[in-house]
Formats: sequence, C-alpha cells, structure tokens
Amino acid sequence: MALASRKIELRTGVTLDYVAQGDPSGVPVIFMHGLSDSWRSYAPILPRLPDSIKAFAFSLRGHGDSDRPDEGYGVEDFGGDLEAFMDALRINEAVIVGHSGSSPVAQRFAIDHPERIFGLVLVGAFADMTTDPAIRQFWETGVSRLEDPVDEGFVRDFQASVKPIPPAFFETVIEESLKLPARVWKEVVSATMRDKVFDEVHKITVPTLIFWADADDFISRESQEELREAIPEARLVTYEDTGHNLHWEEPERFASDLAEFVDREIAPRLSEAERRI
Repeated sequence: MALASRKIELRTGVTLDYVAQGDPSGVPVIFMHGLSDSWRSYAPILPRLPDSIKAFAFSLRGHGDSDRPDEGYGVEDFGGDLEAFMDALRINEAVIVGHSGSSPVAQRFAIDHPERIFGLVLVGAFADMTTDPAIRQFWETGVSRLEDPVDEGFVRDFQASVKPIPPAFFETVIEESLKLPARVWKEVVSATMRDKVFDEVHKITVPTLIFWADADDFISRESQEELREAIPEARLVTYEDTGHNLHWEEPERFASDLAEFVDREIAPRLSEAERRI
C-alpha cells in the first residue's frame, strides 16, 4: 500500500511534507534524504521495514513538497527543523538516518543533542566536507553554474545509479529533484562546504552504523575509514559494486541491515516507555 504524505508546521517557520508507518511502540527511526531528494528517497525501504520500527521520513526544507524559504539552508537550519519535527510529533528520542548531504545534519544533531538520539546511521556520508575534492569539483563544475530551470540532463547524471533501479522510481527521483530551484542547490552545497562538523564527531557517543558503497563516485574508502575511526562507537558496512544511492540499489539488504542494527544495538537498551511517542 502506498504511503500518503502529511504536512506538519514547525516552530522554525516551515511546513514539511512527511510520512510515518509502524507500530507506535516501535523504535522511532527518522530518515533524512540527500541533496535534491525528498522523503520518497526511502520509498523502496519503508515497505521492507518491520513494524517494530516506527519510521518517519520527511522532505527537508527546500525539497520535495516542503516549504522553500528564501534563506536558512545551513546544517544548523536543517538540524533545527529536525528537532522541531521531533517536538511537534512528541518524539523524545530516535535513531537518526542521514544520507549524503543530510549526513552532516545527522552528525551535528548527535553532537548537539545527545539526549535526543538513540543511534546514528550514516549512508554515503562524507568525512571532512570542507576539504573533500569530490565536493569541490561538484560545486565548481556543476552546482555553481546552475540556472533556472535546472537542466534535466544534469539531474539525470547526478542521480544515475550503478546497479539498475526500477525505471518508474528513477523517474520519480528526477521529478523530485527538478522541483528544486537553482538557488536551493547552491545554498545547500555552499553551506555544507563551510561546515566543520567533522572536527567534533569524536563527541558522538551513540552506536553508529556507516554504510558505504565501493562504486561510489563521491565517497572514497579512505574518507570512510577516517569517519569510522573518528566516531568512537562506529561500525562500517561496505556494499560491493554499488553506487552512492545504495539504499535504492540494494533496498532489501539495506532494510535488513538497518533493522538488524536497531534490533541488536538499540532495542535492548530501551524500555517500553522510552519507545512510546
């Protein structure tokens, strides 16, 4: 059954589009997508999760069918929305999942709000984005040159997969990406390149699972090892012959690995009261 999205107005002044599923007493897991995606980035994953996970996926400000304010596209802004989203839905604590561009948001949230997070899941995450050569090249040769309307060919190249994904889903991905005006692309990437969250990831104290794909054009193995070593309770899982959007290319495995992490590392630490929202 297809999920129907809902709207929620936050105290930060934006209204976000989101979906939710699972048993109310399950472990809350909040999914954040990458640059130009929306909550639909997790459409292949959500049906494969057990009811024991109370899953939430929302479209970040500027993305999908969420509000597109004139400003406020830094890591702190997205993190403020995440906290406000949890408050609005009365989620005291949750496992936070961040893919690609939202991974620094998830990391910053874990550092600044350790009392609100059970565990951290990073998917296609960068280490130090202020010095990453792939990000610099992406900015200089692509994003910085975008104008409205954003070129569809650029979007298709950006979202291309290594392993085949269902054509209908890929077209949805393209449609969602084309909703972003050029200014949002530019503001998100430029703000991320200035963020120094990597300098503080050693402060993260919760169990952390890092997903990396060895055919990822953006993320190097060296950066993943650097990230794993910097976060005290981190574990690295590698997907072979898979690209940057590994949860699209291997949705069954990703959902299983995520559920196993929650079941083994998170659930035993929680009481019924802690899970309830």
